[in-house]
Amino acid sequence: MNSIQQIFQKNDKNLLSIFFTAGFPELNATQQTIASLEENGVDFIEVGLPYSDPLADGPTIQHSSSVALKNEMNLDVVFEQLQVIKDTNRTPLVLMGYVNQIIKYGEEAFCQKVVDCGIDTIIIPDLPMVEYESHYKALFAKYGITNVFLITPQTSEERIRKIDTLTESFIYMVASSSITGAKGEISQQQIDYFERIKAMNLQSKLIIGFGISDNKTFSKACEYGNGAIIGSAFIKSLDKNGVEGIGEFVKTIKNG
Repeated sequence: MNSIQQIFQKNDKNLLSIFFTAGFPELNATQQTIASLEENGVDFIEVGLPYSDPLADGPTIQHSSSVALKNEMNLDVVFEQLQVIKDTNRTPLVLMGYVNQIIKYGEEAFCQKVVDCGIDTIIIPDLPMVEYESHYKALFAKYGITNVFLITPQTSEERIRKIDTLTESFIYMVASSSITGAKGEISQQQIDYFERIKAMNLQSKLIIGFGISDNKTFSKACEYGNGAIIGSAFIKSLDKNGVEGIGEFVKTIKNG
C-alpha cells in the first residue's frame, strides 16, 4: 500500500492537497513550504517540477515555473532538496511533471531518484495512455511508483472506465476543459459533469482540481470527490505573503 492509499484508508472525505512549484518563489523555499503545509494539516502535497513548456498550466503556474528556472532550479536540485526532508516529512508528496523531463533525465535514473526521495506517486499530464501501457506501466511498477491519470469533461466514458482499471492511487478529475487557474464559482455545467462521473460509481478515488481556489469551491468539489487540489490560488498567496502566510491560507480554505 503506497502513501496515498494510506491517506485514503484513514480518511477519504474533504482531503486537501496543495500544489506548488519547487524553487518558487526562492530556490531554497521548497523545504520550508512543505514543512509549513505539513504543520498546517494538508493531507498531501503536489510538488511541481519546473518546466519551460508546462502545457496544462495557466499563467500563474507558468510564472512560478519561469521564476523557479531563473532561480536555477532543476531536477537534480529538486531531488536533493526532497531527499533532505525525506526522514522528517510525514505528509505524502506527489510529483507533477512532464514526460520530456523524464526522458531527458533518463527514465531509470528519474524513477530511482523519485524513490530515493520517498515518493511513490507521480502525475504526468502529457503521458499518452498507449505509452503508459506499452512501456511506463512496467517501468513504474519496477520502482513501486503509481501514475495518476487525468480526466476532463470531454473524456469519454470508455476511456474513464479504462483509466479506472489502471488507477492505484486516485484519478485527477479536472474540473474544467481549460488550463489551471482560479475560475470563480463552480458552474452548473461543472456540477453536471461532477454528477455524471459520480453516477459512474468508479472504484477509484477522485480528487478534483483546476479552478479550486477558496473554501466555497473546495467544499463544493468535496461533495462530488474525495478531496481537491489547490494550485494557482496558493501560488498567488505564496508570491504575495511568503511562507509565513501559509497557515492563514490553509485555514481559510478549510474553514472559510
